[in-house]
Parts: sequence; C-alpha cells; structure tokens
Amino acid sequence: MTTLSISEAQQKSSASAVQSAVFIALADAYRGFVALTRNGMVALGAGFAVLVIALAVQSELRSNMEQLLLSWLQERQDSAVVAADDAAPMPENSNDDRLAVAPPPLLPKQQAAVTQWLSRKYRVAPEPLGALVAEAFAVGAKVRLDPTLILAVMAIESRFNPYAQSPVGAQGLMQVLTRVHTDKYDDYGGAMAAFDPLSNLRVGVKVLQDCIKQAGSVEGGLRLYVGAVTTDGSGYINKVMAEHLRIQSVALGKPMPTSFPIFTAAPAPAAPEPIEPTQTGLLDPQPEAIPAGLPVEPAADAALTSS
Repeated sequence: MTTLSISEAQQKSSASAVQSAVFIALADAYRGFVALTRNGMVALGAGFAVLVIALAVQSELRSNMEQLLLSWLQERQDSAVVAADDAAPMPENSNDDRLAVAPPPLLPKQQAAVTQWLSRKYRVAPEPLGALVAEAFAVGAKVRLDPTLILAVMAIESRFNPYAQSPVGAQGLMQVLTRVHTDKYDDYGGAMAAFDPLSNLRVGVKVLQDCIKQAGSVEGGLRLYVGAVTTDGSGYINKVMAEHLRIQSVALGKPMPTSFPIFTAAPAPAAPEPIEPTQTGLLDPQPEAIPAGLPVEPAADAALTSS
C-alpha cells in the first residue's frame, strides 16, 4: 500500500514538471513574439519618420517624386485614350454608336481648355460639349478648316443648343436649313438627323466648306453661309470672327484679345443660276456693290492640331 502511494506521488510530480515546462515555453514564445512585434513597429515608425523628414527638408526631392508620379499617370491616361480610339475607328459617314460625351480630363490639352472655356461661357455641360469639341477638331483636320472657326459658328448660330430652330427652319447646332440640304443627311439616317449633334455638325461643316470654296475667302463664305439678303453680312461675320479669335486664343494658351478687326464682306460672285439658301433665305443674285476695303485676315487660317 505504501509502495503504491509513492508511485502515484512520483507520477504527479512528473506531470507537474512537464506542465511547468510547457508553461515556461509558451511564456518565452509570447515574450519573444511581443519583443519582435515591438521592434518591427519601432523600425517601421522610424523609417516612416525618416522619410517624412527627408521629404519635408528636401523640397526638390518631393517635387521630383510628385512630377514622376504625375507623368506616370498621364502616360497611362494617354495610352488608354489612344487604345480606345484605335479600337473603335469612326466611319466616314454614319451615325455611329460612340458615346456623345467626352469628359475634359480625357481630352488633349487644347481641346480640354476650349471645352472648359465654352462650358463656362455658354453654360453647357462640359461632357457633351467635349464630344462636340473633339468632333470639330477631328472634322476640321480632315477638311483643312480651323476647328475654332467651326466652334465659333456653332456658338453664334445656336449657343450649342442641338435642338435650336430659327423662324425660317434652320435647325440644330449649325442652323442648317434641313429642307434645302436634306440630301446631305441621307448618310446619317434622314432629315431627323438634323437634331443629332454630331450629324448636324458634320453636315454644317460640309455646307460651310462649300460656301468658303465658292466665295474664295472665309469672310465671303460666312456671308453665303448665313444667307445675307438685306445686308452685306458684316455684322454676322464680325461676331463669328471675334468668337473665332477668342476660342483660338484659348486653344493656343494665349491671352484673350481685347480688340478685334472689323471685317467687310466682299460681294458674293454672280452665279448663272440662283444660289440655294443656307440659313435665312435666298441670296441676292446681284448684290449692291460695297466700297472696297482691305479685309483683315484672321490670326491663323490653318487648322489647329490636337495636342
């Protein structure tokens, strides 16, 4: 009986020793983990503090890092825009499925500046206006017509209201007489395309291009475009050309002009057949002669290129 009690006591003592050893090992592991975590946090905090101090002291280093980051972001953005353009080429004459919006941050520098300026002046949302600006630059490059002139015509004709209609039936952004130029809308789905902004823009540019070619000058082309009957059209020409110079200055990053040349439209050349109206009515076949004057050329006739 005594021998059994001694054996039980030894077993209890051995179990207690094992349990104590396990507790000591766990305690050591916990203390090691805490110490390692504390040292790691201290090292991380010290490294962050050194970086903050270095950036605060070395302003040039901070500026270089910011510039590097901005350049990287700009390259990614430009690549995305180019990839999107390459993936969806625009048909020559069609009502395509492109979104009729173009957020200014995604536009090239010139177009973004023009979009923001026109948006503020005419109180038009910049996203749909950005699409019109981009289209004006694209079409202008194709037909060798200054895109800022195209935008100036839109501004004076409709103030960028795609649903505008005059008392004589001129419709849309470029205020084209749809009943006269119905055939030009055939490739865009018919006469109702006059109220589609991009289709109206393209047809209006075609009409304007034909007018300039017929008249032999931008000023004369504008007179034909507006269909001046009772006047020489100089009032309309001056409005469009003044707005053209303003938009052009914005696109080129130049100061806004404070004075504008006065244009006097030359008489339209006599035509063997009556000239079709473009805006307000038939043109006089033989307009009254106007005293000759030296017209002032616009600041730049060449089409602006996208930056």
